[in-house]
Amino acid sequence: MPYTLEHHYVQTNGIRLHVVQAGPAAGPLIVLLHGFPEFWYGWQHQILPLAEAGFRVWVPDGRGYNLSDKPANTAAYNLDELAADVVGLIDAAGKEKAIVVGHDWGAAVAWWVAATYPERVDRLVTVNVPHPAVMKQFTRRQPRQMLRSWYIGFFQLPVLPEVLSRLGNWSALVRTLQSSSRPGTFSTDDLKLYRAAWSQPGAIRAMINWYRALARHPPRRRAQRRITVPTLLIWGAQDRFLMREMAQPSIDLCEQGRVVYFETATHWVQHEEAEAVTNLIING
Repeated sequence: MPYTLEHHYVQTNGIRLHVVQAGPAAGPLIVLLHGFPEFWYGWQHQILPLAEAGFRVWVPDGRGYNLSDKPANTAAYNLDELAADVVGLIDAAGKEKAIVVGHDWGAAVAWWVAATYPERVDRLVTVNVPHPAVMKQFTRRQPRQMLRSWYIGFFQLPVLPEVLSRLGNWSALVRTLQSSSRPGTFSTDDLKLYRAAWSQPGAIRAMINWYRALARHPPRRRAQRRITVPTLLIWGAQDRFLMREMAQPSIDLCEQGRVVYFETATHWVQHEEAEAVTNLIING
């Protein structure tokens, strides 16, 4: 049957998240987590195909993004809180477990959910972000990855990142999306929606606070180094931000894991190879 996008607000972990939903209520739950600087729309190509495949699909705007609540405290954006948001969504859906899928920052959160709440994860699918232990190792010891991650340091500055992001009708963020993706990946209409999401009151500061919290408020919850749930890592090999050499070491830390490379895709592989990524999510 044809499904439509449903827009809901869901209470979780003491805040309210805007969550786009689709699919049969009784279907297995899939939670799709977006990254920076996207919002729920980053999964636009996957939502309805997954619903038509029989899954109940929940796609939140992460805390601080678009229409979701935006706590003022930087500590509110640490990984423990972000993971607890996801667990709260699974509870709100009335499910014991979910297939947790994440891209970019959403993948970092998905890894952390699997490492700290493995009993709540049926399967893990991460896109173009490595296991947190591998990310930590490479950003500290690999000069090439350190250079690629320069923006993390820039985002630690107060106020300036927000000011520069707003200049020229969000030209820096638009340029980042366009220059790091295959030509035509983000249409004019897409970018109009992104600009509207970034323009929500308090959004850009909250979005950048994810990076600030990573440096200032490290997670405290005990995490398993080895990932015990079935794990699929999807990697666009032309990623400008993250080295492909981090992919296989991440899978080596998974008891049941595999990596699938898209050699001509970039960091935005779920947009560029939409159907193939959807099929991988469906089939595990």
